[in-house]
Amino acid sequence: MVGFLASLLAIGFLFGAEVVNGAGSTFVYPLLSRWAYFYYKERGVRINYQSIGSGGGIRQITNRTVDFGASDAPLTPKELRRKGLIQFPVIIGGVVVAYNLPVKDLKLSKSALCKIFLGEVKFWDDPLIRKFNGGKKLPHWRIRVIHRSDGSGTTWIFTNFLSKSCKEWSKRVGFGKAVNWPTGIGAKGNEGVAGYIKRFKGAIGYVEFAYALENKLKYALVENREGNFVRPSIRSFQSAARFARWDERKGFYEVLTWKGGKNSYPITGATFILLAKDYPKERNKKVLDFFFWAFKKGDGEALKLNYVPLPKSVKAKVVKYLKGWLGD
Repeated sequence: MVGFLASLLAIGFLFGAEVVNGAGSTFVYPLLSRWAYFYYKERGVRINYQSIGSGGGIRQITNRTVDFGASDAPLTPKELRRKGLIQFPVIIGGVVVAYNLPVKDLKLSKSALCKIFLGEVKFWDDPLIRKFNGGKKLPHWRIRVIHRSDGSGTTWIFTNFLSKSCKEWSKRVGFGKAVNWPTGIGAKGNEGVAGYIKRFKGAIGYVEFAYALENKLKYALVENREGNFVRPSIRSFQSAARFARWDERKGFYEVLTWKGGKNSYPITGATFILLAKDYPKERNKKVLDFFFWAFKKGDGEALKLNYVPLPKSVKAKVVKYLKGWLGD
């Protein structure tokens, strides 16, 4: 299907099809690719999206080299004003802790995750890991930490979770699209991290849920704010998203990590689309036509790839705000 999509888009390009250019989040790339395929079939408009990481997406829309950016790290109202941008959420998903071990349903506490990524827990049979995994035969393998090497919204979400759940991480490392990792090997993109985890025995890293499923990676149940070990799933992402407060006056800024609720997955996040305020109305309208179409017709594909569509009420709020901003 991917090869057919590439051929279809190439034909559209050669014959002068209308093109909308975007760049950013690798988190949302699997879904945007599917939406772009069906949108082209229906409307004849080609969505050319570069999966370069949230940092790259923010940089390109800030430099006005693309029609839209996509980031899993929401910009604050102050950042939006400074860069002359607006943002809105488009989809919700989760970052999973994937690993390469001959063990299923591994449970990882907030303390274990903190110390693994700080480089303080070095072997898989460490007592801190064994504590919540009674009966599982954990090998005495060295832990190989894999993290992103590029500016990444997935990193932002994961390190934001670590900062909220672990004081030591917050003091020593903090959170951001790029951080000074105390240990580990860097890889580019969600696909790069997934590839390294698949390749190295004893590896652990963080990837968007769709990449873990696509690469058939094992992923952990993670301790949440209520002390429960929660499996990543559409339902546990939805549980976390129920606590969101989407406020257009704040540029829809919202962080979904470490939310309350006994069934909430603690490393849930959203992808935000960034538009330039100083672009001509028609240029921004072409971008919004695509995302309004996705809001109406894209939920099925989102669910197939284990993303969570925005609730209807949130979509309506976003559409009303954006149409008002455009003057439609």
